[in-house]
Amino acid sequence: MDRRTVPEGGRTVVADGGTERRQLSNVAGLTVASPAFERGEGLPARYTCDGAGESPPLSIAGVPEETESLALVVDDPDAPGQNPFVHWLLWNVPADTTDVPAGVPKDEIALGGARQGRNDGGTLGYFAACPSRGDTPHEYRITLYALDRVLDLHPGARHEQVSRAIDDALVERTTLTATYRRAE
Repeated sequence: MDRRTVPEGGRTVVADGGTERRQLSNVAGLTVASPAFERGEGLPARYTCDGAGESPPLSIAGVPEETESLALVVDDPDAPGQNPFVHWLLWNVPADTTDVPAGVPKDEIALGGARQGRNDGGTLGYFAACPSRGDTPHEYRITLYALDRVLDLHPGARHEQVSRAIDDALVERTTLTATYRRAE
């Protein structure tokens, strides 16, 4: 039976054969924040299709000692369709990384060896937030994962592959959210 404990935002998730139980925990844990916006606030236009469309700057803290690499997934669960729209896949970020700068180049390999995957827009790197005009604000989830290994995936991998690999190597995760609504 596969059993692992994953601290998540002040709670501990105990995965036991496909089921999860949530328990209170005093673990400060992994955090991701941005100097450009506060948790749950609006994403500045600079990081959207109404602006430069570059990736937002991020700050990382509380990385567990057993972490070998970090991964980031940015998605929009409010996008039309059955699944959230994946805006960014970044993995094999060195475990000692404390800052991800704004405007990460859309190269296969960036940030000291990190790999970038193909977003749901079909391109490498960050795909700017761009909900349809007239939509209510969309929520954007920036999920940071601490992993117990470097992922054996080629640049350009898609979300399904990256997600499976993350699940197998997960130590801890945390999520930062922001919202965005396009100007009329």
